[in-house]
Amino acid sequence: MQRVAQDWLVLQLTGGSGSALGITTGLQFLPVLLLSPYAGVIADRFPKRRLLQVTQAVMAGASLVLGLITVLGVVEVWHVYLLAFVFGIGSAFDAPARQSFVSELVDQDDVTNAVGLNSAAFNLARILGPGLAGLMIGALGGGAAATGWVILINAVSYGATITQLQRMDTDLLHTPKPVARTPGMLLDGIRYVRSQPKMLMVLVLVFFAGTFGMNFQITSALMATEVFGKGASEFGLLGSFMAIGSLAGALMSARRSTIRVRLLIVAALGFGAAEIAAGLMPSYVLFAAMCPVIGFCTLTLLNSANATMQLESDPVYRGRVMALYMTIVMGGTPLGSPVIGWVGETFGPRWTLILGGVLVIVGAGLASSLLLRSNARRRPAATDRVEEPAEDLVEAS
Repeated sequence: MQRVAQDWLVLQLTGGSGSALGITTGLQFLPVLLLSPYAGVIADRFPKRRLLQVTQAVMAGASLVLGLITVLGVVEVWHVYLLAFVFGIGSAFDAPARQSFVSELVDQDDVTNAVGLNSAAFNLARILGPGLAGLMIGALGGGAAATGWVILINAVSYGATITQLQRMDTDLLHTPKPVARTPGMLLDGIRYVRSQPKMLMVLVLVFFAGTFGMNFQITSALMATEVFGKGASEFGLLGSFMAIGSLAGALMSARRSTIRVRLLIVAALGFGAAEIAAGLMPSYVLFAAMCPVIGFCTLTLLNSANATMQLESDPVYRGRVMALYMTIVMGGTPLGSPVIGWVGETFGPRWTLILGGVLVIVGAGLASSLLLRSNARRRPAATDRVEEPAEDLVEAS
C-alpha cells in the first residue's frame, strides 16, 4: 500500500514527473546497494530475530513521519526523498537477515518450499495492497493528503511483525552459532561466492532483472497515467494484477524440492519477453492482462534464485551470501531506475518496458555463457584430480 501511495504522492507533488519518481525509487534502494554487504556481516554475527525487530522499527518510524507530514499538508518532495532514503537504510539491514532467517524456521529439506510459501504470503498482500491503496486514495479525494492516510496504515502494521517475532519459541529455531568478529569477514564472503559458479550465474541473472526489468513502480505509473490516461485506482489495480501472477509463481515454487539451472534461464527469458509484449499493448485492458504474466515470470525467477543461493551456501556464510544477493537484486535499482525514468520522459513510457525486457534477455544469455565456461574449466581439473592418484599407484607398484 505504501509503495502505491508514495509513488502517487510524488506524482501529485511534481505534476507527474517520471524523473522525480525515478529519484525517489533510487534513493529508497540506494542504501541496499551501499550497506547490504555490511548488513550481511551483521546478520551472521547477531541473532536475526532481534535484528529484524530493530529494522522493522526503523521502517515503521520512517513511514509514520512521512504519513504525518503528508496528512498535515506540510510535505515537500525533498521530504519524500529523505524519508525514502531512511526507509531504505532499514530495508538494507532487514533484507539479508529476513531472507536468511527463513532457513532457520525449517529443516534443510524444506528450504525451497519455505521460500515459496514466504513469497506466497508476501504476494497475497501485494494482491490486496495496491488495489486497496488505489481505492482509498480515490475515495479520500485523490490528493496528497489521501496518500498520507494510506502511509500511516503501513506504519501501524509493523507492530504486528515486531510482536510475532517476540512471541516466537527460540528453542524451535535452527539457529547457527553466531560468527565471531574477525578481520576481512566481508571479503571472505565475497571470495566464497566467487568460488561458486552457480551462485555467480544467479547473481548475473538477478542483476539484469533487478536493474533494468523490475522497475514496476515507474513503468506502471507512467503507462497508467501518460499512455492510458488513468487515475490512482487503475494504477493501483495494475499492482494487484501483477501480484496475482506473482502469487501463482510463488505457489508453484513452493511445490518444488529442487531447482534446476534450466528453470532459472527460462524464467529470465520469459520475464524479458513478457515486458516487451506489455510495452507493445495498445490498451489498458490488454496491458493489465500482461501484468499477471510478468508477475509469474518475475517470482519464478526470484524464488528460484533465492532458494538456489540458500541451498548452495554454507550456513556460516549464509547471511553474507544473502546480503550480496539482495545487494544485486535490489541494489541495482538506484542505477537503473533514474535511467528508466529518463527513458520514459525522453522516448515515451513504452520504451521503459521494451528496453528493460531486451536487457533482461541479454542478461540471461550472459549468465548462461558464464556457467558454461565455468563448467568447461572445471571438467579438465576434475579429470586431472581423479587420474593423479591412479598414476601414483601404478608408479608405487
